[in-house]
Amino acid sequence: MPEVTRRPTIVDVARVARVSTATVSRVLNGRRVTDPELIRRVRLAAAELHYRPSGTARNLQAGVTRLIGVVVPDLRNPSFSELLGGLADATAAQDHRLLVADAKESPDEERTLIQELALHCDGLVLCSPRLALDDLARFGRGPLVCTNRSVGDLPISSAGVDSYAGMAEVVRHLAGLGHRHIGYLAGPPTSWSDAERQRALGDTAAGLRIRVTVEPAGSTSDDGYRALPALVAAGVSAVVAFNDLVAIGSLARMRERGFDVPGDISLAGFDDIPVAQFLAPPLTTVRLPTEEVGRRAWDLLWNQLTKAGRTGTVRLPTELVVRASTGAARA
Repeated sequence: MPEVTRRPTIVDVARVARVSTATVSRVLNGRRVTDPELIRRVRLAAAELHYRPSGTARNLQAGVTRLIGVVVPDLRNPSFSELLGGLADATAAQDHRLLVADAKESPDEERTLIQELALHCDGLVLCSPRLALDDLARFGRGPLVCTNRSVGDLPISSAGVDSYAGMAEVVRHLAGLGHRHIGYLAGPPTSWSDAERQRALGDTAAGLRIRVTVEPAGSTSDDGYRALPALVAAGVSAVVAFNDLVAIGSLARMRERGFDVPGDISLAGFDDIPVAQFLAPPLTTVRLPTEEVGRRAWDLLWNQLTKAGRTGTVRLPTELVVRASTGAARA
């Protein structure tokens, strides 16, 4: 048996089989070779040398990397970690892997990352993208899925949750507790999910004759901590935060100022991150099927990769989880 002390290469197989490397490549990749004797020699040499073709090399020759690029606005947000978990499980089942990049809530950084990942990946998943529709249209020429973002009439797949319905349910819950002045700590100004929540807040509050005060905040606990005093000064009896992280910051500020929650002021969030149920008091919030969004995003992207660009849209329902942070409005 021929001796090869290092890992055998296609050159070694060609030498032992006494053929060209091109012939070895054609035989081992199943491409047509008419001479059965050449096929026999190549296969015998590969078996003797225990040669295994490089999966990476095969994929590159075929124009496939089996890598999926993912751009996230903020990796510190646990809800994106849950989405990535569902996405990673689904892609692994099809022998694909993720390359994840953090845009740090910057549309400019997001644009740069998309351009770079598109060069190295078979497809892209943009989590809650902050880009304008014109930019999405330009990037959507390749296999691409957006999560929690409307894409209008663009031929781009989208998977997400019904943020409008989730906010409407929160408002009705608070109205049922007697609240008539609700404050909203808004998310990033470029967030489509935030725009949907504000739209639902306005529509539902108007129908129930509830006054609304909106305070620009952001997506982190620090944002919630800084923004809360303005709502308190406005005299709201309940606060709804853009997400649970903002709600956690608000809760910390309420404690500092000596407010009882929910005796003095009620508080609700969005996402139902794992820690929400362990706060004091446990947080009323809107549960989002985030992991399932990740899995559905992969289904949509896989359809594009395997079915000639076929696109689709998925919207999943939310669920209001009532805990002890919301209660009857004070007299």
